[in-house]
Amino acid sequence: MSENRFVVCLSNEGYPASLEPRKLYEWLDDPQAESHGLLRIIDESGEDYLYPKAFFAQVAVPGELAERLHKMAA
Repeated sequence: MSENRFVVCLSNEGYPASLEPRKLYEWLDDPQAESHGLLRIIDESGEDYLYPKAFFAQVAVPGELAERLHKMAA
């Protein structure tokens, strides 16, 4: 499984149905997207899509909590 990380949404400009400001989202590892200033995020649809990196701030989530959040989203 790829590394799971979490971010908080700071802006949903242009994507009001897909992202909610102040909400925590799972960020999937995608080095190619990141090299273009994008993050692969599991959004409100439950699918992963690319969004501008500037829309998010990384959040430190302890391992056990990260695992529980990942299972809840599945």
